[in-house]
Amino acid sequence: MKKIFTGILVITAITVLSGCTGSVYNKSKNCDYDYLLHPAISISKIIGGCDNL
Repeated sequence: MKKIFTGILVITAITVLSGCTGSVYNKSKNCDYDYLLHPAISISKIIGGCDNL
């Protein structure tokens, strides 16, 4: 029973996380960054990955 519960929990976590991912382009469409849960908390945006272009 514990293995079934763990399996269901893992499948649910993967489903939720895969539904909350995406990609955002800048205005000139020459750079994009991926995010996991929300675009504001993307590591690429935080370190300024698209600001240099």
